[in-house]
Amino acid sequence: MLNSLQTTLTDLMGPMGPLFALGFLGLALIGGTLPFLLKRPAEPFEKLRRQQTEAAKPVDAQQKLRRAGGDDKLEKFATFLEPQNAEELTASRLKMLRAGYKAKNAVRIFHASQFALGIGFLLAGVIYAMIAQTKAPLTTQQMLLYSLLPGVIGYYLPIYWVKRRAQERHDQIVEGFPDALDLMLVCVEAGQSLDQSILRVAKETSVGYPALGEEFETVSHEVKAGKERTMVLKDMAERVGIPDVSSFVTTLIQSATFGTSMSEALRVYSAEMRDKRVMRAEEKANTLPTKLTLGTMLFTVPPLMIILIGPSIHGIATQLGGK
Repeated sequence: MLNSLQTTLTDLMGPMGPLFALGFLGLALIGGTLPFLLKRPAEPFEKLRRQQTEAAKPVDAQQKLRRAGGDDKLEKFATFLEPQNAEELTASRLKMLRAGYKAKNAVRIFHASQFALGIGFLLAGVIYAMIAQTKAPLTTQQMLLYSLLPGVIGYYLPIYWVKRRAQERHDQIVEGFPDALDLMLVCVEAGQSLDQSILRVAKETSVGYPALGEEFETVSHEVKAGKERTMVLKDMAERVGIPDVSSFVTTLIQSATFGTSMSEALRVYSAEMRDKRVMRAEEKANTLPTKLTLGTMLFTVPPLMIILIGPSIHGIATQLGGK
């Protein structure tokens, strides 16, 4: 079926007929879909808000500047660039937070980059396929591969980047968390409060472990802003998504609730974190022999066999050649 369709398009529009047809079909689908996606339904209370705005007093310039901003350029595309389900939107924001993107419109920028890179790479693939078609005839499968594969790569490139950033931040937090607990224990035993200890840990760990320092700094700023410490710590545990941090937050909350010694709780938990770090290092060390087995077989056994069996094979071949 594809071959007959390619033959028909080639007869009608020449060698570039299949590419032209594919491009026209893509443009038609995009042009027909975008108006429905970009159309935002009117909010139920839009008229009431408009009446309140008209009846309200004119605000000063400072309030206008505070309300307006360059981050709302994608607001009119919110229905297209954001999940409409509340659960999906919350999950997308949590992924952005774990990757280090804390802007209000991070989800919109992520989906906008997916759309832009997908369309851009798709156009680049179509142009490349057209240039390759002029040099040598391509089959339908090759044209589809050259045209669609770059678009798929461009669409999944932001997903790969976000996952990579989230994994890097996860590794930084896991590696630096035992040291941060030790420093917090020293600060608490020196007479500082928990809030001062968190601020000091944020400053000290921001050099070696920027992700961990940023999380502690966020906790310190939220506490200074007046948010309850228990909620701030729970938000940190949810934002990070690491079991060790969640257990640490639970320990602090229980210690504050029951009135036990904070330094004793930190001492016990920091010792446990150090033991876990040693266990992770030993686990990686124990997996090295298994990983080296394949390399040993590939790079050691063949040269050894050549050294041992090579002279015998050469002698047998020489005798057979002499006969």
